[in-house]
Amino acid sequence: MQTRRGFLENPSHRICFVYTPRHASWLNQIEIWFSMLARRVLKRGSFKSTEELRERLLAFIAYFNQTMAKPFRWTYQIRPLNT
Repeated sequence: MQTRRGFLENPSHRICFVYTPRHASWLNQIEIWFSMLARRVLKRGSFKSTEELRERLLAFIAYFNQTMAKPFRWTYQIRPLNT
């Protein structure tokens, strides 16, 4: 390919790369949630089957939604990003 970008954006590939800004707030939120999932379920976890892993993941999601989930409160005040 002539350029890396041209290669990565080729629509005939099975995997499509999507470029998002580094400051995208939703990315930070989902990364925090996945970090919690990894620490509380996956780290040092021992699973006898994929079904057991699935059950533990779904149990954590149910627990999280009942006890820890809360709406995200956006607190950013509009101001220029270059200050």
